[in-house]
Amino acid sequence: MMLTILNNDASVLGLLVVLLTIIFSLEKSSNKHVKSFFKYIPALLLCYFIPSIFNSLGIISGKESDLYFISSRYLLPSSLILLTLSIDLEKIKNLGPKALIMFLTGTLGILIGGPLSLMIVTKFFPSAIPISSEDLWRGLSTVAGSWIGGGANQAAMKEMFEVDDEIFSSMITVDVIVANIWMGFLLYGAGVTKRLDNWLKADSSSIEELKNQLIQFKKKNQRIPTFLDLMVICSIAFGITGFSHLLADNIAPFIQQNYPGLSKFSLNSKFFWLIIFSTTGGLILSFTKFRKYEGAGASTIGSIFLYILVATIGMKMNALAILDSPGVFLLGIIWMLFHVTLLLVVAKLIKAPFFFVAVGSQANVGGAASAPVVASAFHPSLAPVGVLLAVLGYALGTYAAWLCGILMQFAS
Repeated sequence: MMLTILNNDASVLGLLVVLLTIIFSLEKSSNKHVKSFFKYIPALLLCYFIPSIFNSLGIISGKESDLYFISSRYLLPSSLILLTLSIDLEKIKNLGPKALIMFLTGTLGILIGGPLSLMIVTKFFPSAIPISSEDLWRGLSTVAGSWIGGGANQAAMKEMFEVDDEIFSSMITVDVIVANIWMGFLLYGAGVTKRLDNWLKADSSSIEELKNQLIQFKKKNQRIPTFLDLMVICSIAFGITGFSHLLADNIAPFIQQNYPGLSKFSLNSKFFWLIIFSTTGGLILSFTKFRKYEGAGASTIGSIFLYILVATIGMKMNALAILDSPGVFLLGIIWMLFHVTLLLVVAKLIKAPFFFVAVGSQANVGGAASAPVVASAFHPSLAPVGVLLAVLGYALGTYAAWLCGILMQFAS
């Protein structure tokens, strides 16, 4: 077992923040070689990928650290509030139906990709997976729950199909690593989105219009923030986050106790309600005078919170774990390729911008914790699009994952 060099979360957080600062300092470098590097490799991808290397080398441990939990429960909702503060909900509606089409396409890709990838691996590599066919399809149903919905849907599949704890543990590893590898490609794609849109022959004018409108709003209201401005921004972020936690801590158990049938929609998940209330709070404030705090740096602070979350997501990934069960990872990669291929084919047919491909995919595979990360890689103001689709994933997750599990049972 590999020893971890940094075990103290304070030390790990310090390392991650210094790392983020170095990456963004290099991105602003005037050196032509450095500029050329960042032209092809987005800074956000490095914020995610380098912590994963540190984790694989045993410098830090995503498994032992609580930083991801803290970031996802405190910094993520705070960032969503600040990033939605300046949003124009009417403009998001004007993005049209392609975002929803790509999201549902992503769901379908996972739904059919599971049984097809299982058939391929068991037919052509029958000895690659040392797990009984019965345990395998049951375990894979939890991956489907995670990739279509989220953690709550994954837990629902574990209970529904009575998945063994040891099998469940290996499936979580497959889930996290394969999903995070794909997320790395999406973050890279965000850096070359114009080239991808040209290949897809997509019209991204509505997305550009929304981005430009928010950039102009920020410029119009931009000012040097005072101490009071920064305190108001922090109180907005952490105040609404705290209130959202209070509501979630009471509503989720109430539903679980009184309306257990609603758990199929993830309505018994505290995290679900936390994201709902946080995003709603930010959207409500976007109709008030608080929207002008965007000019004092609200979205900038929100982006900092989000980048710290990205680094903690990256530190959960240990690429070396693939060596422990290569057969299951092969199945997971083939499964993801079905998801990706279907997305690209449909995007090409309907000429959907790559933004919709990326966010539609991540809203399925990554859920509310990482869909806004991918969306904000295109522009911070687009984070709410990722959240709205991820919430839809929670609602569909249990049904689609159950159907996927049944199909995999037949396929095995």
